Amino acid sequence: MLEARNLTKSFGSLTALDALNLRVDPGEIVCLLGANGAGKTTTINLFLGFLEPSGGAAYVDGVEVATHPIETKRQLAYIPEQVALYPQLTGLENLDYFLRLASMQKSAAELLGILERAGLDKTAAERRTASYSKGMRQKVGVAIALAKEARALLLDEPLSGLDPAAANSLCALLGGLKEEGRAILMATHDVFRAKEIGTRIGIMKAGRLVDTLDAAALDAAEIERIYLDHMHDGADSAGHVALATDHPRGAAA
Repeated sequence: MLEARNLTKSFGSLTALDALNLRVDPGEIVCLLGANGAGKTTTINLFLGFLEPSGGAAYVDGVEVATHPIETKRQLAYIPEQVALYPQLTGLENLDYFLRLASMQKSAAELLGILERAGLDKTAAERRTASYSKGMRQKVGVAIALAKEARALLLDEPLSGLDPAAANSLCALLGGLKEEGRAILMATHDVFRAKEIGTRIGIMKAGRLVDTLDAAALDAAEIERIYLDHMHDGADSAGHVALATDHPRGAAA
């Protein structure tokens, strides 16, 4: 559903993303781990068409983003670290507005049902979003994805600043969307949540994908150790940079 083929982005002499090869299939959550500046957000912005690639290409359902930006955006939903909503509008009104921007329309009852499915009850949905917590705004973001019937979700640090209950709620929502066959790419710093909900975990450093791990085959402590090893030296245990994603570490070849 999402694929990067030698995807590269440079800003002058700085290479922010260096020949990334990555696939996210329907029913998968791929979590990208890495320090600030590792290339995680650049990757997401290239899939969204917010940036033009310097080399290679990003594809959504086989369609190249750079040449078909409108068509590919229709397949996607984006949930940033801070979901921007119109504070003077209610959650329901925000959902209605963003859906109309996508040339879609649903009844108030349908919209309330979608917000409830995303974890926002009717009382909260009918309040102005100026009073919303970060977790509540994230739920509206998920509701927008549901209402748009997006086939792929891109999330940039969605767990940052959430309390444990809100983080659990969001992870449960994402797990449900994975089971429905959505493809999810999430940038995060949270090793333990990545292990909890991820299918695969990609470790990024200095714009390169240096390792790919099978989340089910490793425990959180092992993932953290591998991650920290890469942050210290950038090499995997065999002494080379691992770029292949077809056989993640921990999976049978």
